[in-house]
Amino acid sequence: MIEKFLRYSSTRDVIFVLGAGASNPDGVPLQKELLPMIISEEIDEIYNSEIGKIVNEFLTDNFEFDKSENQFPQLEAVFGFLDYFIAQNESLNSKYTYEKIRDIKEYLIKLIHYVVNLRTDKSSPYYHKFWNLITQHSSNVSIITLNYDTLLEQAFDFIFKKKNGFIDYCIPLMNYEKLPQLKDYNFWVNTREPILVDEDANPNSYKILKLHGSLNWKYCNCCNQILLTPWDRKIDLNKGKFLGYTYPDNKEYEFRCPIDGTEFQTLIMPPSFSKSLNNSIIMQLFSEAAREIRTTKKIVFIGYSLSDADVHIKALFKKAILNDVELLVINHRAKETMELNYRSISKNVKFIYSSFENLLSDNKTIEMIFS
Repeated sequence: MIEKFLRYSSTRDVIFVLGAGASNPDGVPLQKELLPMIISEEIDEIYNSEIGKIVNEFLTDNFEFDKSENQFPQLEAVFGFLDYFIAQNESLNSKYTYEKIRDIKEYLIKLIHYVVNLRTDKSSPYYHKFWNLITQHSSNVSIITLNYDTLLEQAFDFIFKKKNGFIDYCIPLMNYEKLPQLKDYNFWVNTREPILVDEDANPNSYKILKLHGSLNWKYCNCCNQILLTPWDRKIDLNKGKFLGYTYPDNKEYEFRCPIDGTEFQTLIMPPSFSKSLNNSIIMQLFSEAAREIRTTKKIVFIGYSLSDADVHIKALFKKAILNDVELLVINHRAKETMELNYRSISKNVKFIYSSFENLLSDNKTIEMIFS
């Protein structure tokens, strides 16, 4: 075994940008499906849980909807309403104080976390094929994903085992440091430092930038670090607490920061018409994403509609894209507003109307992506 530096090329061949349409074939719900799943009785453990009852009562008190007609408020509108009072540091009324509204927002985020995680605890044949295509055509790629789920990383497992590949989340992880307080957790390879590999090995490191956060990140707002928990993603829906399990005896415990004892928070950015990008981790991810965008030859958007609520994403690409960069948008259906949103970012854009799963066996499109 020897130490090697894994260096990135100064330019990137392709940046993939993954939206909900990339994970939906595996059963991960689209954004418009999340609130109906939380409000309805479809998932018993949510509907009958303490935080589920609190969120449902708040929605019933403040929004009109009709379950029988499948008419629900937009998730962006709900978070926008909550964010207004939080930004103004105001209470809604005596029942919904400022502190209560902050709690309700965190509970709603945790319910979304729970719903998405229900569809994530499995392997993905589609992301497995996606990684196969990357290893066959070009390892000089980066991935920006707006999805919370971890199907993309779980499908990477065969590359780590067989090809000595590594994931770089581009953020500081507690798991990098072999401190005594972290002895009960899984360590993660920091590819920004020399790594131990076989002498004849030539591993690659792949940047995965999860701009809206991830189910497997536990955020401490005291030390401003992330604990990566690849397998522990569960939440106690009565207490609203993250749950972990010891190995190998599988004993349950509540997650707290092992460095300073602070209760962990979710780090997933909820859909809202007013998004805060002030979190230090999110700011770092956006800065890294901007650097990647400025160095790439081609950007491929898959299953992402670039909605009007994602002004921050539009601003990121509008600022960073160079004039000669080619954009390729792959979406399952034609939509004029989506096309206009992309053309407002760059005139050098092509549209292919295909689903993620069909794309993976479309040799003509694959050749276009990697050419």
